[in-house]
Amino acid sequence: MVEGDQNYLRKVILDADVYTLCLQHALTTEKEEIMGLLMGEVDEREKISHISAALILHRSDKQPDRVEIPPEIIYTATTYAEEIAQKINRPMRVLGWYHSHPHITVWPSHVDVRTQATYQMMDPLFIGLIFSVYHNDSGSTANHVQVTCFQAIRSGSEYSRREIELIISPSPLKLYNLEAITKLPKILFEEEVKCHAEENSDIRDDLTTLHNEAIKTVELVHIVSKVSQPLCTDLEKRLAVTKNRIAELKMLKKSLQDKK
Repeated sequence: MVEGDQNYLRKVILDADVYTLCLQHALTTEKEEIMGLLMGEVDEREKISHISAALILHRSDKQPDRVEIPPEIIYTATTYAEEIAQKINRPMRVLGWYHSHPHITVWPSHVDVRTQATYQMMDPLFIGLIFSVYHNDSGSTANHVQVTCFQAIRSGSEYSRREIELIISPSPLKLYNLEAITKLPKILFEEEVKCHAEENSDIRDDLTTLHNEAIKTVELVHIVSKVSQPLCTDLEKRLAVTKNRIAELKMLKKSLQDKK
């Protein structure tokens, strides 16, 4: 994409439940970046992208300052999008990616911009979302959460970011996004177990192995206490609110029927 090219995305509409899913994923760790893929529909004529689903990705390599999406994962996400499309009887395709910036600003790095440019070679309308979490302004103790939507533009041999208007649209918690949220603790658990298994593979010292196992246990307990339990509490509250709303609607229905 070059400066002045009119074939670019104008706006991204992000469903609120997808925003919640991505943000909950981003808040699971302040040590490394997380990542996932975004799915939905694109209005090709108006150049507006509507994101209604997300796929949380397993990290093969945990890094505090970068994430990578292997090409085969795109195929997995495409298959996932097709499965959702069949369930809801609407088009669904991979539209972008998201990742987090723990303790740093929301703006994409030069690596992020180059990665984004690579994806746009496959799909010019592909977008990137970045969630900045655990980043405090100077002199402030508040945890500010920011999100930006961007694409890469090319001028000569260099790439730079182009911000895209992002609108978070109210939406119910769709079943497939609910399922994705509930799988989050399991994904984090599997990442942690795999990471420690790789670290211990070449260790022959019993004391070091015991030490690493203790660290693994602490990390798994952290996932339960900081992710699983709050998630269960949140979903229970959502269920209670939904039940109350159903009861209110039933009362309203009965009242309207009685007036006939």
